[in-house]
Amino acid sequence: MNLTQVDSNATIPLNYWKTFVKAVGKNVTVVVLGITINYINATMIHTFNKYHIFRLNPRYILFIHLMFNDIIQLSTSISLFIFSYAFHTIHVSLCLLLILPAIFTTQNTPLNIAFMAAECCVSVCIPLRYSYICTVKRTYIVIGIIWAISSLSILPDLFILLAVESSQFLQSRVVCNRDTVFRSSYSVKKRDASHTLFLVLVSVTLLYTYCQILFVARCADSDTKKARNTILIHGFQVLLCTTVYVQPPLIKLLVYFFPEGLSDINFATFIINQVLPRLGSPIIYGLRDKTFRKFLKRHLCAVNNLPKIIRSS
Repeated sequence: MNLTQVDSNATIPLNYWKTFVKAVGKNVTVVVLGITINYINATMIHTFNKYHIFRLNPRYILFIHLMFNDIIQLSTSISLFIFSYAFHTIHVSLCLLLILPAIFTTQNTPLNIAFMAAECCVSVCIPLRYSYICTVKRTYIVIGIIWAISSLSILPDLFILLAVESSQFLQSRVVCNRDTVFRSSYSVKKRDASHTLFLVLVSVTLLYTYCQILFVARCADSDTKKARNTILIHGFQVLLCTTVYVQPPLIKLLVYFFPEGLSDINFATFIINQVLPRLGSPIIYGLRDKTFRKFLKRHLCAVNNLPKIIRSS
């Protein structure tokens, strides 16, 4: 009897230690991935700002906006992930400061990719009118439209929160995620409707641009066929990004089959929905582009030679 009690007491700290090590491993993995991706994205942005040729091209402006958007998205979402382990609950006001930019930028990503696909379609299908349709000014207007659409998706939830919830709730501590903060039934219904609308609009845009380019590519050169492949890559990237739209029901389904694996399920869905799409963006849209890759190599070579220049001087 005494031996059984001693074994039971020894098991408790052992289980706690395993849980602690597992939690630290998850957080370290997420932070390392976030820092790596943000460093790559920051290098892309610096290369864009360094060479004037990119600032005159709508394609690269949309690409760099995607990189800037991903930096904000990763920074806020990883902060939320770490806070959920370190503090479990945080004040609603602090949660709002983190969750609003995370939702904004998450919504922006598929819209940005849809406009990049439209720009690619214009350059292939109607190249003679490209310089008239796709201008730098109109590109920045498009970026404004992207943020406006995302605002229309999330700001009503904020107004509903302020109108429905009591001041006591706003001063309380909660597990910081969208469902616990915007918990009104109106917000849940609006979220599902907006996610469906976003998914349909982006999917239709990608399908239409792909069909247009596919029609032109039948009797066209290799550049047009490359554009067709680019649209397919756009579609794959959007598929990764839009998995966040089905995240709530997916987590509920997985928890139903694996009730004791909630922590592992949240970690896996976070990596798949939030991190992996941002890891693919600089590779798909930056390194794959010959022009941008050439100037990026030039910039990296200049950085690597900087210590030699300093020592020689």
